[in-house]
Amino acid sequence: MKRLALLRTAALPLSLGLAVAAQAQDLQDRVVPPPAPEQTGADPRTDDEIDFSADLLEYNTDGDVVDASGDVRLSRQGERLRADKVTWNRTTGQVVAEGNIAVTNPQGDIAYGDRIELTDSLRDGVVQNMLVVLEQGGRLAAERGVREEGGIIRVTRAAYTPCTVTTAANCPKEPSWKINAREVTYDPARSRVRYKGARITLLGLTLPLPSFSHTIGGKSAAGVLAPEIRYGRVNGLEFALPYHFEMGPNRDLTITPRVFTGSLPMLQADYRELNSLGAFRINAYGTYSRRSDDLIVTDVPATSENAFRGYVDASGRAQFTPEWSAYASIRVATDRTFLRRYDISRDDRLRSNVGVMRITPDSYFAINGWAVQSLRLDGTGTAQPLALPEIDYRKRMEDSLLGGRFTFQLNSLAIGRKSGQDTQRAFASALWELRRVTTLGQEVTFSALARADVYNTQDTLLTSVVSYRGDEGFSARAIGAAAVDVKWPFIGEALGGTQRFTPRVQMVVAPHVENLSIPNEDARAVDLEDSNLFALNRFPGYDRFEDSTRFTYGLDYALDLPGIAINANVGQSYRLTERSALFPDGTGLNDRWSDFVGRTEIRFRQFVSFTHRYRIDKDGFALRRNEIDATIGSRQTYAQIGYLRLNRDIGIELEDLRDREEARVAGRVAFARLWSVFGSATVDLTDRSEDPLSLSDGFDPVRHRIGVEYEDDCLRLGIAWRRDYTDIGDARRGNSFLLTLALTNLGR
Repeated sequence: MKRLALLRTAALPLSLGLAVAAQAQDLQDRVVPPPAPEQTGADPRTDDEIDFSADLLEYNTDGDVVDASGDVRLSRQGERLRADKVTWNRTTGQVVAEGNIAVTNPQGDIAYGDRIELTDSLRDGVVQNMLVVLEQGGRLAAERGVREEGGIIRVTRAAYTPCTVTTAANCPKEPSWKINAREVTYDPARSRVRYKGARITLLGLTLPLPSFSHTIGGKSAAGVLAPEIRYGRVNGLEFALPYHFEMGPNRDLTITPRVFTGSLPMLQADYRELNSLGAFRINAYGTYSRRSDDLIVTDVPATSENAFRGYVDASGRAQFTPEWSAYASIRVATDRTFLRRYDISRDDRLRSNVGVMRITPDSYFAINGWAVQSLRLDGTGTAQPLALPEIDYRKRMEDSLLGGRFTFQLNSLAIGRKSGQDTQRAFASALWELRRVTTLGQEVTFSALARADVYNTQDTLLTSVVSYRGDEGFSARAIGAAAVDVKWPFIGEALGGTQRFTPRVQMVVAPHVENLSIPNEDARAVDLEDSNLFALNRFPGYDRFEDSTRFTYGLDYALDLPGIAINANVGQSYRLTERSALFPDGTGLNDRWSDFVGRTEIRFRQFVSFTHRYRIDKDGFALRRNEIDATIGSRQTYAQIGYLRLNRDIGIELEDLRDREEARVAGRVAFARLWSVFGSATVDLTDRSEDPLSLSDGFDPVRHRIGVEYEDDCLRLGIAWRRDYTDIGDARRGNSFLLTLALTNLGR
């Protein structure tokens, strides 16, 4: 093999740009191996110098022609070419590469072909029968192509696809979709492909396309995105055509006009930005239509007033320093049924939060504001509060005397309502914890809490639940508690694996607290669960604190086998004092002996996941809480089952603790390798005996969805049918249909 350094004044553009032409019908892989990477120890070359090697090198002095043949290789600055033969006519300046050509650029794109004709600058040229395999995904082929100034490639009778063209057994196959065009222009600087006279072939069906363009490699750019088509009873046929505006490398805007046959059009705008401080987004919807959020009846008069209706969903976070940050999440709707009517969300309340926070390894400080908008039509949730400000500071310090740890907390909160009770609160607390392990392996945790609260409340009579009101004006209280928690794990072999028994006992001592003189804003949704059985205070929030002396005992069990994991726990508590409990009836904590609570989790590899949470009545062993979540199957074929029954017999005046029964099922079944059918359903099983305010007859479907979908590496096509069974204002029961079509590199 001979090795020469020549062509010192030329540049080598042997890259994707030169090789983007290929036979439109031939998108299959070529058998030619790509050029080998450059040797790391090779001598350095100048910018204009080409590293050149060949089995045979001939020079014709008469015609001033250089012929290289037999595994010819050229490389320069990461761009590499191999061919069977390269001819350079120094008189005409023509350079021709022939036979099993393979070209690789620094980005990893590989081009294949039979013949390349270049000028003596090696920058511009004509390519015949070439195929380009893009490193970012996809391939482009054409019969003939021309590389112009600036690296822009223009090819004729071309084809493009981002899909694989071979099966799992490496046999050739037709791509799921491809685009054939009379002319294709590729701009490598913008990673964009433009078509003229194009037609798309999708699963064997060919459709004409107008002149259009798209990016490759997942990059975003301005242009029309994939349309959305659906049908619903209220709005009729819906067609949406998003348009994407690329406003910079770190921000973009998408405007989506939505046209309906059954109502006036709606406009959607989505803005995103990522800057040096952080990221934020804004989603907004707006239309002009009938407002009927105050109507519980199903029939809306045709004379209902038209008005602007819309919704804003914005969130963001800014990181000023490693410790300081600010964040916001804003959700606001003009009325109570807008989100349901246009199938945006089914939330029954919208929460907004704005705050600033500072976190260090040993401290936490935050100022927050909260607002809640109720979307319920049943008369509940009308007195939603505005919590502003909430100030919370926590400091953690080591105890140098006993070896434990102190956590100090300062907290204040102001809650206001337009027509309801107003409350201000402030407290200071200190929590001491010490964890030790005995020589017998017992884990012992000692805790002590001291807290002082001050409250001020007005308009208490506007709160309907007496136990939530508290005393008008200023009130104060002191809280103290001490606890000892002991765990004793026993570990051993079982069934070829490992099992662990962990008995647990806790004693909590707390003097009597005048809780009812304090308003209850954040501790209403109380319920005994396995997650709070051993908590120092089993009320959520700060406004209620569980006093008296109590003992809590339980058992944790774990079994780990090859591919199988089982975890379970169960427990109960006993209160020494005989005075009436602070907890409402039905919460499982209102008597001296509590109900039994527990949880069981079973996992079998990645195929089975089963979780059961329960609460059993201590007297009649009735199931007061029965919650099951199970998933069986693989990622392609699976079934999900969910069931919840709350049978606590709590009074109807406590809206936060109403009983209900619900079943949820979902699943997907794969067939024919790339096809699947899917479905889901939610059924309200609540009846009047469980909730006197329920409108369900014991089996009342809420909604269901059924569909079929095809999905491979570059195409997702599906259709789904959904039916809603409830009327809420102008969000009516009925059927809706959604057509989904997603093509890689086209649209979203």
